[in-house]
Amino acid sequence: MSQYDILDQRFKALINGSAQLEQLWTGGRWTEGPVYVPAARHVVWSDIPNDRILRYDEVTGAAGVFESPVGYHNGHTLDFEGRIIACEHGRRRLSRLDHDGRWRPLAEHFEGKRLNSPNDVVVKSDGSIWFTDPTYGIDSDYEGFAAPSEINASNVYRIDPADGAVTLVAGNRVKPNGLAFSPDESVLYVSDTGGTHVPGLPPTITAYSVNPDGRSLGEGRVFATCEVGLFDGFRVDRHGNIFASSGDSVRVYAPDGTLIGRILVPEVVSNLCFGGPKRNRLYITATTSLYAIYVNSGPAEPANRLR
Repeated sequence: MSQYDILDQRFKALINGSAQLEQLWTGGRWTEGPVYVPAARHVVWSDIPNDRILRYDEVTGAAGVFESPVGYHNGHTLDFEGRIIACEHGRRRLSRLDHDGRWRPLAEHFEGKRLNSPNDVVVKSDGSIWFTDPTYGIDSDYEGFAAPSEINASNVYRIDPADGAVTLVAGNRVKPNGLAFSPDESVLYVSDTGGTHVPGLPPTITAYSVNPDGRSLGEGRVFATCEVGLFDGFRVDRHGNIFASSGDSVRVYAPDGTLIGRILVPEVVSNLCFGGPKRNRLYITATTSLYAIYVNSGPAEPANRLR
């Protein structure tokens, strides 16, 4: 049985027919938020309900606990100094792992109210940090600590690199989840998993135009909808294609929104990232496991980004 579902000839240029999907580790409850750390040649990812982050060493193939307890981490990314930025459900904040090994808060409040439970995060080329803030970490005690929302909304925010100010950039989503910029940063893509709370709401990725100021968003348009499961985390490659999680695969969309193919995965996919020395290894978190497969592509990112 093929591990690919080729729906468009454009997909063939992105896959390596001889590459196999590898299960690198299993044993989680809900794995999420992978980030590749080039300086260490390892991948760090979350096992949210078990309140731990794990590490896979791509040189030795060893995998194990990186830190626990850690505050129910979800999504991760890197800043330009190679420091991990984390979305913490438990402490309802964004934090950064500094070079001294300490987690330091970056954002905890918006307009004096506690954030819900930051979910996913991306760093723009100007150093600003953009993140989503649905309520999954406060909906129950499973992925954080049950609590009422102080903001009473699930939004997308931006942290200013100069003064750390948190501003609202998108307030019209039900449960914003994954996010990523297009290669030229003219578009911010945001997935919405609001179907978990609003029956019948279709899973979508919305494309927002980034305004000329680079700090705010224009109108959004539906870029893609998912027929199986939900769009959770996703990444944009250097050609502008979107590699997105779903209920049965990594779905790959061309920049025009066409679903061009799928990488089949035997578990529900939550998130993914590009890694390896050539950034051509796709690391995939899926329910209980970490998978990887080599592809003929790599991440869309400025030359000075280390992610």
